[in-house]
This record gives sequence, C-alpha cells and structure tokens, in this order.
Amino acid sequence: MIKIYLDEDVHQKAVYSLRAKGFDILSTVEANNKGLTDREQLEYAISMERTILTFNIRDYMRLYKEYNTEGRKHFGIIVSPQINISTLIKKLSIKIMSTKPENIYNQIFWL
Repeated sequence: MIKIYLDEDVHQKAVYSLRAKGFDILSTVEANNKGLTDREQLEYAISMERTILTFNIRDYMRLYKEYNTEGRKHFGIIVSPQINISTLIKKLSIKIMSTKPENIYNQIFWL
C-alpha cells in the first residue's frame, strides 16, 4: 500500500480519519518539518519512501519536471486543488486503494 506524506498545506485533521481507515499517513507537523522548502519536503518524503500529497500544484509540478529531467527518483507526487477534508479523504482513499506503490514511483497524479 502507498505510504503518504502530507505537505503542510494539507488539512492536518485528515491524518486521523485516514489512519482510522488503516492507511499509513505522516504529516509535516508530526515529522517536525513545518516551514521546510518544497524541495526539502520532497526530499524528506523520498528519504521515508513516501508519496507526497500537496495542494501546492504549481511548485510541485515544477519539482516533478526537474526530477524527471535530472533522472532523480522519488516515490510519487499527488497534487490536488484545495478541497474540503471529506472530499480529500474520499478521493485519497480511492487513490491509495486503487494504486500499487510501484505504479506511482516517479509519477505525478492528480487527486
């Protein structure tokens, strides 16, 4: 199952609901990474072998392109526009359940 790292712009309250569903979720707050740059957040997600979820579409699209061009590996990026918690939980649950980890490596997905 995909392990998710929530960027700091994603609802912290979603962590508890997603964990209650049995998903492996870690937030920037829990990792004491609040305030890191986007690149640092992505590097942390990579070091933890986690897919990062963010509402920061523009910056993470740029990072995805840079990593792709440079041949740098990551464990996936999921981007989404700002959505409410219940919609986030529903869409992310579907994505986690329907995607094998090996199919998200070095990819970017829209939620």
